Amino acid sequence: MVAAAFTVDLDKPLVFQVGHLEEQYQEWVHQPIVSKEGPRFFENDVLEFLTRTKWWAVPLIWLPVVYWCLSTSIQMGRTITEVAMMVVFGIFLWTLIEYVLHRFLFHIKTKSYWGNTAHYLLHGCHHKHPMDGLRLVFPPAAAAILCFPFWNLIKLFSTPSTTPGLFGGGLLGYVIYDCTHYYLHHGQPSSDPAKHLKKYHLNHHFRIQTKGFGITSTLWDHVFGTLPSTKAADKSI
Repeated sequence: MVAAAFTVDLDKPLVFQVGHLEEQYQEWVHQPIVSKEGPRFFENDVLEFLTRTKWWAVPLIWLPVVYWCLSTSIQMGRTITEVAMMVVFGIFLWTLIEYVLHRFLFHIKTKSYWGNTAHYLLHGCHHKHPMDGLRLVFPPAAAAILCFPFWNLIKLFSTPSTTPGLFGGGLLGYVIYDCTHYYLHHGQPSSDPAKHLKKYHLNHHFRIQTKGFGITSTLWDHVFGTLPSTKAADKSI
């Protein structure tokens, strides 16, 4: 954990330390520490609290929003069948968003102080401490902020009565994603497809971190050629 003359002190808040690693940050952050006890991020207690989220907060907060979105489309004249199709399409669209974000944003290469700091907060902390159960799902406050641009993006390509249904489907896809992600790290599936997905995802963490970006599905890894080799997948944890 030494980069040039700088050493990260794991007993102190990490967020404002990791930027000092500069070009060595990428190597450091992809050397996982396997412990269910997560590190402290901030000295400030309020900021620290906002970085920690119980997995069940995701469905508790967002499923009522999904319900409101779907019921709104129905109240605006859409049939249940039409709304069901919107949900399916929204979930499908989310799987692509999930892949694109994970591959191109969460795994962006950084080396500047603020670049490293931002990346660590966004995704680097998850690779450094992959079993930290309180930092596996996206904090609700941050997710709420991101809802606005996604809602407005959908509005550009849909009608007023389909926007809520499509957004609700995508949001449901997000809820499925975050709950699945938590389960892949802390659950013990005994049969496929969950057992295969767990092996597939842990392979991404501990063996080939430049492949296997899908969480809820391997579909887009197949499409875009980012499947890990069969041999590596077979050896995964």
